[in-house]
Amino acid sequence: MPTLLLGSENRGKLVEIQAILANLAVTLALPGDVGFHLEVDESGETYAENAALKALAYQSASGLVTLADDSGLEVDALDGRPGLHSHRFAPMPQASDADRRQYLLSLLREKPRPWAARFCCAVAIATPAGKVYFTSGECPGEIIPTERGQGGFGYDPVFYLPEYQATMAELSSQVKNTISHRARAVQAAVPILAQIYSLT
Repeated sequence: MPTLLLGSENRGKLVEIQAILANLAVTLALPGDVGFHLEVDESGETYAENAALKALAYQSASGLVTLADDSGLEVDALDGRPGLHSHRFAPMPQASDADRRQYLLSLLREKPRPWAARFCCAVAIATPAGKVYFTSGECPGEIIPTERGQGGFGYDPVFYLPEYQATMAELSSQVKNTISHRARAVQAAVPILAQIYSLT
């Protein structure tokens, strides 16, 4: 079975993407699984640019077809922030996911609710032939002032989906892997991967 490299060190992301690609005959691996680690400077000005930077860097280092994503949370009341800087949003060094959530809520406290928001994701797939393919996905919702749920990571415990009456962290992985921004972007990538590996 061919190996698809995930351009990330995040095992939570691997588990999520593995479930979405379950029907595709590929083995998903992290860089550490194939014996290397890489730091990529995410200097792009869009999610797609950052995803491509990661996909190309990891592909070049490994020689494997590589899928990388970049995603962010955009909050209307904060003029679309944190956006591209979602992971580096909190002002303190070495901030945890919990620190980032609390910092976000501290900025929103004086703003009128509901706090409309969306998760956005771009996926880039880099091949040994030098081609890069792109897909994207979006998931609308709102931010709530109190954390709920044990699942997911990042901003999931404060990202509320009115139609499910649940936060992203309260959803089962089966539901999340159908409706999340990353799920939608990765699902859109399935036909591209099938073509690359000639699995159709």
